[in-house]
Amino acid sequence: MVSKELDIEFNTAVDRVNDHTEPFPADFLLRLYAYYKKATNNYDRPSSRKPIINAFKTNALFQVKDITEDEAKQEYIDLVNNYFLYRK
Repeated sequence: MVSKELDIEFNTAVDRVNDHTEPFPADFLLRLYAYYKKATNNYDRPSSRKPIINAFKTNALFQVKDITEDEAKQEYIDLVNNYFLYRK
């Protein structure tokens, strides 16, 4: 996939998640968080008020440290597409 096409699909997937009004499962949100941060090259520290949440987010980021930004975008897209394909 061409980088521009990947960016368009990624932004569409992000919009789809942001427009969704029902709560997502916590494990799904952590994976989305990690892929999004990696895809957007955002290395800010997690900023939850709860230390345990920051620990989970940090762990999620650690798990995606060896993939590229484009791979993270594709994983995010696939995760979102599969969620909406298989949800009730």
